[in-house]
Amino acid sequence: MTSALGRIGLLGDIHAEDATLALALRVLADAGADRILAVGDIVDGRGSVDRCCELLAEAGALAVRGNHERWFLGNTMRELPDATLAAEVSMETRRFLAELPATRRFEAAGGEVLLCHGLGDDDMASVALDASGSSIRYNPPLAALIEEDRPLWVLNGHTHRRGVWSYRRLTVINAGTLYREHEPCFGLVDLVGGEVTFFDVTKSGGVRGKETLALPPPLGGRR
Repeated sequence: MTSALGRIGLLGDIHAEDATLALALRVLADAGADRILAVGDIVDGRGSVDRCCELLAEAGALAVRGNHERWFLGNTMRELPDATLAAEVSMETRRFLAELPATRRFEAAGGEVLLCHGLGDDDMASVALDASGSSIRYNPPLAALIEEDRPLWVLNGHTHRRGVWSYRRLTVINAGTLYREHEPCFGLVDLVGGEVTFFDVTKSGGVRGKETLALPPPLGGRR
C-alpha cells in the first residue's frame, strides 16, 4: 500500500506509443495528478518501448504487467503484428518489464484501488461495460472481486474500451488505450470529486477534446 490517492493519472494499454505517452504525462502533470498509474501492455507497437519505459520511470509512474509483457518475457506470440523482440530493447527496459507485478493495491478516497491489466491476477479477463449482474456467474475473476465485499475501485485495461462499470461495492474503470488505431485516450480519475475525465488524442499527436463520466459513490453502483 502507498499513501491515499485522490487524483490519479490513468494510462491504458500503451503499446509502444512513446510520443502519445509523453503527451499524456504532460497533460496529466498540468492537471494536478497525484500519481500516474499504468495498466500494462507497454510492449508490442510501432514506437519505442525503451522510451516508454524511460518516460514512466521519469514520471514515477506505477505500472503492472499486461498479457503482452507476459508474452514478451516468455518469448511467445512474437508473430503478432508489431511484436517487440528482445533484441530491440535495452537490458534496462527488459529489467523494468520483468519487475512489473501483476497487480498493485492502494489506499484511496472512499475505499481501495486495485490496479491490474485484466481482472485481478487474470490478465486476459474483462467485463463488458454494458454487462448485467446475471453475467457475473460466468466470470469467475469478476465474481472473486465482488465477493471481497468492500469498497473497491478496479483500474484496468486490456479491452482498449474506456468506460465505467459498477456493481454493488465494486467499480471498474477501464483506461482504454494509447494505441493509435483504437481511439487513443488517457484519463484523470478524481476519486474525491467522483468523476473520471478521458482526454481524446488525435492522430497528429494532440488532445482534441475530453469526456467526463460520473463515478458511483463507493457503496453505490448497480444491483
